[in-house]
Amino acid sequence: MDLAALQHLLGEVPGKRVACVGDLMVDRFIYGTVSRVSPEAPIPVLARTHELKMLGAAGNVARNIAALGGSVALVGLIGGDAEGHEASRLVGAEEPHIEGYLVTDADRPTTLKTRFVSGGQQLLRVDLEESRPVTGEVEQRLIRTLKDAAQGAGVILLSDYGKGVITDAVIAAAREVAAETGARVIVDSKARSFARYGDIDLVKPNAAELGYATEMRTETDAELEAAIARALELWSTKGVLVTRAGKGVSLGLRGEPVRHFRTTPREVFDASGAGDTALAALGLAIAAGADVETAIAFAQLASGVAVGKAGTATVSPDELVEAVLSAHTAQVDGKVATPQRMVEEVARWRAMGLKVGFTNGCFDILHKGHVAYLAQARGWCDRLIVGVNSDASVRTLKGEGRPVNDLESRALVLAGLRSVDLVAPFEDLTPLKLIEAARPDVLIKGADYSEDQVVGGDLVKSWGGEVRLAEIVEGYSTSAAIARVAKKEQGG
Repeated sequence: MDLAALQHLLGEVPGKRVACVGDLMVDRFIYGTVSRVSPEAPIPVLARTHELKMLGAAGNVARNIAALGGSVALVGLIGGDAEGHEASRLVGAEEPHIEGYLVTDADRPTTLKTRFVSGGQQLLRVDLEESRPVTGEVEQRLIRTLKDAAQGAGVILLSDYGKGVITDAVIAAAREVAAETGARVIVDSKARSFARYGDIDLVKPNAAELGYATEMRTETDAELEAAIARALELWSTKGVLVTRAGKGVSLGLRGEPVRHFRTTPREVFDASGAGDTALAALGLAIAAGADVETAIAFAQLASGVAVGKAGTATVSPDELVEAVLSAHTAQVDGKVATPQRMVEEVARWRAMGLKVGFTNGCFDILHKGHVAYLAQARGWCDRLIVGVNSDASVRTLKGEGRPVNDLESRALVLAGLRSVDLVAPFEDLTPLKLIEAARPDVLIKGADYSEDQVVGGDLVKSWGGEVRLAEIVEGYSTSAAIARVAKKEQGG
């Protein structure tokens, strides 16, 4: 997801309402240090230092919607116990971004997951829960509450951890409200079958869950596509979005081919709650009017940030912007190549049947003329390599005081342009060795040269390539820019 698309979406999010219905939990993290093994049994002894409590499951989805700037109505079930009071307190602490619509069932405990952590690693998890489906008056109260909470929501999220809240009647109520209001319904479920959710907009299983539900393999793209096709035969849902860990996600919509959305692998510190973050971002983006492709990119970005944090963490808009900028910086760095890697990249491009172009220059102070020139050059090829002179060769060509910007700065600025696919620095006064190594299909220089003056032109023609001369934007040059700066300084 590029920065412009992210900033536009983040600008649309405030005030957008999402209803989140599902199994509410309290996540408790007990932290400490381990320095010895118990004399009573071969187990570590945790010296407790502190603990944290936060909303989990559907509560974590709601927390992430709020953290991203949305408004969320949280519908969940708590018990009449201390953990239930704690859940209410945690929801209240998130007001006004989270509106709590909590139903109490005095006959069941509030789901509590306690994790013991040392050195960033979980040692043990203890669950307190009851998974029987809600019935009777409690179920009816949930349905009435859902219908109230979903008013004004653009999306209804069903977060089904299998703890009993998402019954068939609750699902039917969600579909009924959506039909009345035009809201979209998205389900994230740990269920073994997804048929019972009916004709909702989207179900979001992971690859293993899809495989179990369809009794098919889901490892390769082809296997996954077949499993999604089978799922759409078995279920009434309008679409299936499959999360595939490091392989990204795959989307199957009725009547359309399956699309695969890859993701950049990220270092995983703690995967707890990353699925909740993805569901929150996906639902919020759709509520804000984003198309499904943009919503998926937003969800991938948010969950990628979440896995780098400890616990059932939320992510903020600033963190998403920082992640995009960091990824862009990494991509820019990756565009600056040695001659050897340039040759490898060219071989890969040629194997894909792509046309390779080459141009070169000092590019000391990048200006409008450079940008227009490189854009025109990129229009004549599928991939554009830009050879850039070293500092020493610029000094020899242009004289003392040049370059104004060093090689690293010039290369990174060039690499940041969309029209540039690879930047290759060279030490010689001419790029002839780079041209021989790259063997471009088209060699480009400015129209201030004649074709017979272009270094390497005859060589490129000898293997069937061509020489093209790009138009020059009048009034823009590095020398003119330096002169203008000097004039202003003298005038000051």
